[in-house]
Amino acid sequence: MNRLPAGRLREARIDVEAIADNVRHLRRLTDSEVIAVVKADGYGHGAFRSAVAALQGGATRIGVADVTEALALRRAGIRAPILAWLHAPGETFDDAIAADIELGISGLDQLLQVAAAASESRPVSVHLKIETGLSRNGIAPADYRVVFAEAARLERIGKLTVVGLFSHLSNTSPEDDRAALAAFQEGVVLAAAAGLHPPLRHIAATHAAIALPESRMGCVRIGIGIYGLSPFDDRSSADLGLRPAMTLRSAVAAVRRVPAGTGVSYGYDYRTQADTTLALVPLGYADGVPRQASGSGPVRIGAAEYRVAGRIAMDQFVVDVGDAPVAVGDEVVLFGDPTLGHPAASDWADAAGTIDYEIVTRIGPRVPRVQVSS
Repeated sequence: MNRLPAGRLREARIDVEAIADNVRHLRRLTDSEVIAVVKADGYGHGAFRSAVAALQGGATRIGVADVTEALALRRAGIRAPILAWLHAPGETFDDAIAADIELGISGLDQLLQVAAAASESRPVSVHLKIETGLSRNGIAPADYRVVFAEAARLERIGKLTVVGLFSHLSNTSPEDDRAALAAFQEGVVLAAAAGLHPPLRHIAATHAAIALPESRMGCVRIGIGIYGLSPFDDRSSADLGLRPAMTLRSAVAAVRRVPAGTGVSYGYDYRTQADTTLALVPLGYADGVPRQASGSGPVRIGAAEYRVAGRIAMDQFVVDVGDAPVAVGDEVVLFGDPTLGHPAASDWADAAGTIDYEIVTRIGPRVPRVQVSS
């Protein structure tokens, strides 16, 4: 990569072709319809650009958490079906129905609220979410029959169309996921007995879509995978045939030659062991760089990899580069595609004691997103 443009402290480069390629790869792998999940501003990559790229890669639907996210995509010009499944108490659903948003339903109350906002001239498409052991939202097993019966009645009178049945897996173990899948299949049977025969059934997210083929059922919801990151501890993006779409980079803002024993950053958690060069990087926890990775987060400057020296501050951190000829303006890559020699988002996750999902999603609005296409 080239240096950052003059005057720019930081940026996240978003490779939209990588997103499209990842969707194509996962479609071939799973032989399934892909619902591309772009919630939380596309896991930090930008919801609109991620949705466009995913649709170009062959996704047929877009998934988001809430109606606000769905409406923003509609206003931006996304015309494909959009599913939203996490709803605020007291949500009226009028705007969602007017914008033809598909709604995830997790209980009888939500079903009735949606029906109250619908009409025969403007029915709403719904996906019924059933609880299969994750203990979050979803129709409780004790309520399956009554909710399915009411949904079937509302479908018959033209208030709604049940497009899908769905749930979510815990990824605890293959045995736990297969137990949840069996519970889901029981719910599908009960829905059919009530007269519901939706075209879509989806329970697999990226982890199960790859590792548990029987969970695919012709439709998968892919989140982290479309951004080229791995949901597995023991398999990298490259192992899965995926390309990371985000490269977080900055530029060396200052260089200082210091003697042995010099304290670095707050608390002097790091003191230099010898005469050395310190490079200042203008990214900090206000930008989403995890403070928990102080002293261990990796960066690449030139052809070498270094670790953060001392504490990560709100706006900056320091790297001890030894005697390397580092200069102001040199590119600093925090994470990107490891096949290009960059640290991985998972390396920062390991350093911070978290997951790669959080690393990319937490990158803040002060970091400009620059769209590129490889």
